Formats: sequence, C-alpha cells, structure tokens
Amino acid sequence: MRTLTVPLPGREYDILIRPGLLPQAGGYICSVVPQARKVALVTDSHVAPLYGETVAHSLARAGFQVETFVVPAGEQSKCSDQLARLWSSFAQFGLTRTDCVVALGGGVVGDLAGFAAATILRGVALIQIPTTLLAQVDSSVGGKVAIDLPEGKNLAGTFYQPRLVLMDPEVLGTLPHETFADGMAEVIKYGCIADQGFLEFLSQNPSRSAIMANMEQVLYTCCRIKAEVVAEDELDTGRRMILNFGHTLGHAYELAGHYTTYTHGQAVAAGMVRAAQLGTALGLTPAHLAPDIAQLVEAFGLPTAIPCSQADYAAAIGLDKKGAGSSLSLILLDRPGHALAYPILKQQLLEML
Repeated sequence: MRTLTVPLPGREYDILIRPGLLPQAGGYICSVVPQARKVALVTDSHVAPLYGETVAHSLARAGFQVETFVVPAGEQSKCSDQLARLWSSFAQFGLTRTDCVVALGGGVVGDLAGFAAATILRGVALIQIPTTLLAQVDSSVGGKVAIDLPEGKNLAGTFYQPRLVLMDPEVLGTLPHETFADGMAEVIKYGCIADQGFLEFLSQNPSRSAIMANMEQVLYTCCRIKAEVVAEDELDTGRRMILNFGHTLGHAYELAGHYTTYTHGQAVAAGMVRAAQLGTALGLTPAHLAPDIAQLVEAFGLPTAIPCSQADYAAAIGLDKKGAGSSLSLILLDRPGHALAYPILKQQLLEML
C-alpha cells in the first residue's frame, strides 16, 4: 500500500494506492465515515458491469445499505439533467447528511457525483474511486467538481474535497488504448511542470507496458505533485494554475472538435506542445522542449497538433476561467520540470496563434 495525504487543515484526506484494492473498499470507506448507514454508489454504464458489483458487495459486507446509480458513459452525462436525476434519486433513497456518495468511474463520474454530493443536503461525504488513468492522476484529487454547460466545459461547479481516494492500478488493464493514452497526457504534464527526473523517466519508458510495470510509482508521483500543489493553493488562484499547462489551448481544441472529435487527453497533449512552442517564441522556454514533448506524446499515440480556427481560439480564450479581463495567465515552462504563469494579453496570444 502506498499512502499519500492531502494536508488541508481540518479536511485532510488520504489517497490509497494498491493493486487489488477494490474488493476491500468497504472497510476503508467505513473507517472514514463511521456514522454513515447508506451509500449512494454512482458509476457509469461502462464501469458498472466491470466493477460495480465488486464495490457494492464490499460496501454491503462493511455494513452499508447500498444503492447503485448508473449514468450513461460519456461526457454528455456531465450535465444539469443528470445532476438533477441524481439529486432526486438520492432523496428517494433517503440519503442523510451523515451518509455518503461513492464515485466509481472516470472523470465524468467523479465530477458529476462529486458535484451532486457537494450540493445535496448542502453537502454529504464523498469518496472517489477512480477507474481511469486520467481520473487517478488528476481529476479525483484536489476537489474540483463540475458539470458542463452548452457554453463550455466545467462552467458550473465548486471545490469539494473527498474524504478518501482509493486507487487500484489493476483496473487500468481493462482500459482501451485511447483511454489509457488520455491519461498519459496528464502524466506527462506532471513531469513537464514539476519533476524533471520523472519527465526523463517517461522519456526512457515510452510504452504502455513499461508504464504499467511501474504504475504504482507513476500514480504516487503524479498524486504527490498534485497534493503538494493543492495544499498550497486549494482554490486555484496561485500556484495551482500550473496544473493547467496545455489546458488553455486544449480547451480551444476540444471546442474545435465540438467536444466529440478530440478527447480531453488528446487536446491537452496538443496544447502542451503548442504552449511550449509559444514559450520558445516568447524567449522563455528552451528550444528543445517543444520537440521533446512532441516526441513523448506521440510515443503514446497522442496528437502533437490539432487544427483550430481563430474563432475557436478566441471563444475558448474568452471563456477561460483563468482569464481576467483582457489578459490571462498562460502556463509556460521556463525549464524542464518547472512551470510558471505568464501574464499575456488575450489579443497578443491570438495574434501569436
């Protein structure tokens, strides 16, 4: 078992990483919510047949009354309609403020169930059990929960920390190649922004099999970096912004593909390469970094560039939640393993793009 603590005063929680963890989930959850009697287990139509019964049985063995709520797999479920359905279902289940919600799935389930937990009865305990690489290294840790609006992704949400995060690396073996590659975009991001040694390790192990052989260490490293950043800046007003490396332009690429053509990981991968190129043009990023990042993302089957119109760039930049008026903070690298927020006028950025 590898254990990390996210040290938020009064709201500390652990991240547990161990192969074969799912069948023991109930016991670990009972230890952090001992007063809970009912558990609303939220999952999706892809994950439910694989792991839903295992987790539900584990919760029942731990003494919980469990009801499973399955949403359709895919980004389209991260919407107000599904949120309202969960609220109603939780109320009909008789969930109380001492009970809890367990999110079993990828980032969509974590965000949707997390937002539902944060808002039902003004907040009930949330447990995250991420089942994709992207969710394990990124979205399940740090407390960001949200749904999408027609105007853009993650525009309605809040910060709501879980009580516990349980990670079982064995579940990653069932991921389709594209879904695994999605997660690798975020893994690469952590090396780029905060750990040169980890970035070098990834460059020396550019295959799924090599990463899987070292997955516990990969998860631990990524979660350690994120836990440190979140502890320093929970509400994303300072250092936490570095976690958005590749995301500002990535949002433009997702928009260009109408949120269906390109996955989040594909968009972030291309966004990191483009951001490194922009950093070089601005005299901040060493010239070798953009091609180095491009070579690494390409090794995992991710795109190094995505076509994007000026209109889509402008729309994404205008909606970017990190923006402030006519300027925004673009996350750039000044050396391998180190990122900073670079203030830039939106108009200047559009002209460079």
